[in-house]
Amino acid sequence: MIRAMYTAASGMSAQQTNLDTVANNLANSATTGFRKRLLQFEDMMYQNLVAPGSAASTTTTAAGLQIGLGTRAAATEVVNTQGDFNQTGNQLDLAVQGNGFFQVTRPDGTTAYTRAGNFHLNSQGQMMTANGDLLTPNITIPSNATNVTISQYGVVSATMPGQTAAPQLGQIQLATFVNPGGLSSIGGTLMQQTGASGTPIVDTPGGSSGMGTLQQGALEGSNVDVVEEFVQMVLAQRAYESNSKVISAADQMYQQVNGMVRS
Repeated sequence: MIRAMYTAASGMSAQQTNLDTVANNLANSATTGFRKRLLQFEDMMYQNLVAPGSAASTTTTAAGLQIGLGTRAAATEVVNTQGDFNQTGNQLDLAVQGNGFFQVTRPDGTTAYTRAGNFHLNSQGQMMTANGDLLTPNITIPSNATNVTISQYGVVSATMPGQTAAPQLGQIQLATFVNPGGLSSIGGTLMQQTGASGTPIVDTPGGSSGMGTLQQGALEGSNVDVVEEFVQMVLAQRAYESNSKVISAADQMYQQVNGMVRS
């Protein structure tokens, strides 16, 4: 009975983590470039009362007798499905149609990766994120440019006063990973590479590395399905309730045993 309480308690704890994950997904349902996460569970160790295949008189047991000791949250899987595109008309807004990530340089000099393409200009005309991380490779837009054009292959051009041809200002490059689910989220819609993700594969949009192409004047929305998250929330709540009922049932049985002892 005590074992049942701890087993059910592990289930309640795991469902709390599951609900935390669902809550974060719903909170970021309108966050540009956000990737939702799914919590993965795994069973915990088992108590072998009779080990499968152990000797039993002249034969061996076919199944054994194992009692599971609960569950726990094992991992959060990043779902890398494409989010919907939202047309903004802003010439510095970019959406990736494919698997590529934008590369940005953080203030400490490290490289981070993001699907959020809502770029701005700093005082030097350099393209950067809303948090001030510079786009890599860096591209500078002249202050007197009247129009900026970014092709689907990442070529940045600007129309300048008195010039008929728009000069090229730079080339945007994207990065992909063998295992993008292994990237570490650090907030601000940014991710960093880890040993699980592998090293970045850098190429131009539209290349042979599966980067995808760019769409100017659009942003990729979050890939969170609100209806699906509400379903997951209800399932988590029901599982939590079921485990709490197990604790109540074990407590009642324990009370009956105590009553027998007192009598």
